[in-house]
Amino acid sequence: MEKEITIHIASEAHLPYVDVILQTIADAAKVRGTGIAKRNPDYVKLKITERKAIIALAGDEFAGFCYIESWGHDKFVANSGLIVADAFRGRGLARDIKRKAFELSRERYPQAKIFGLTTGLAVMKINSELGYKPVTFSELTDDEQFWKGCQSCVNYDILLRTNRKHCLCTGMLYDPAKEEKKQPVTAEPQKNLKVYERWLRFKRFVFLRNPKKEGGGKGEGKNVFQRLFAFLFL
Repeated sequence: MEKEITIHIASEAHLPYVDVILQTIADAAKVRGTGIAKRNPDYVKLKITERKAIIALAGDEFAGFCYIESWGHDKFVANSGLIVADAFRGRGLARDIKRKAFELSRERYPQAKIFGLTTGLAVMKINSELGYKPVTFSELTDDEQFWKGCQSCVNYDILLRTNRKHCLCTGMLYDPAKEEKKQPVTAEPQKNLKVYERWLRFKRFVFLRNPKKEGGGKGEGKNVFQRLFAFLFL
C-alpha cells in the first residue's frame, strides 16, 4: 500500500530535512547530467524559515521539495529547486508541488512575473499547464544575483560564451497581467510537448558540440536560435 503524501508550506519544523533535500538534488544532478545549480544549506534553511518553500512528506519520509525566491525588487519570482525523491516518482507529485509553489508565489507576490529555468520536458509540461510560456532570457530578470546562482551548474560555460542569451535551460514565464485576462488554463495538446522536446534536442545538439563548429563565442548560433525560437513559440 502506497504511503499517503501530504504537501505543506515548509516551516522551522521541517529544518531537519535540509540534508536529505540537498542530497536528493545532488543525486538528481549526477543522473541527469544536464546541470542543476548547487544549493547552499543555509540558503535552503532560510527559505524554509521564511515560509517560502514547499515540502512533501509521506508520513515522516521526505518525498519532494521546491522553494520560491524574488528578484528585481519583487518584480520577478522564481520557483526553484523542484525535486522529487526516487521512491515517489511517477505519482504526479512534481505537478502537485509545483502547483502549490505557484499558488504560494501568487499569494506572496501577486503582481510579480513568475519564471523558471529548466532542462526537463516534464517540468516544461507542468509549467505550460499553469500558464507559463517559453521566453528568451532577455525577458527574465536582469538581477545579477540570480544569474550568479548559475555559476555552480556544470553548463555555466555555455551561458558565458553566449553572453547569457542561451543555455541548455529553457526560460518560461507566467505574466499575471496577461494571463489573468484569459480563460482558465488547461493542459496543452500533446503536440505542443513535442515542440518542447524538439527544442531541447536542438539545444543539446548545438551546445554539447565543439562551440567553434557553431560559430563560437559571442555570436554562437544567435541568428539560428532567434529564428527557431520564433518559429516554434511565437
